[in-house]
Amino acid sequence: MRSVNVLDARNSLSKLVAAASEGEDIVISKRGRPVVRLVAVIDDEERFTGSRAALWLTTHPAPVHSGRTVEELDRQIADERAAWE
Repeated sequence: MRSVNVLDARNSLSKLVAAASEGEDIVISKRGRPVVRLVAVIDDEERFTGSRAALWLTTHPAPVHSGRTVEELDRQIADERAAWE
């Protein structure tokens, strides 16, 4: 366990974060008294993988295409724009 004061922690935060992420226990002290402990966060969740994206797409299918024509869409857009004025 390494103990550092607040000023030293502020000046070398990136080094302390790297040490904590490697498993070292960092204690930050204020006026000689321990105040907080800096430890690594264990994150077991997979993120941003192709399999997670595929799973999301299978559980959230794309909406069914509506059968509106171009003219109907243009009319709807014009009506909505008119409502703003």
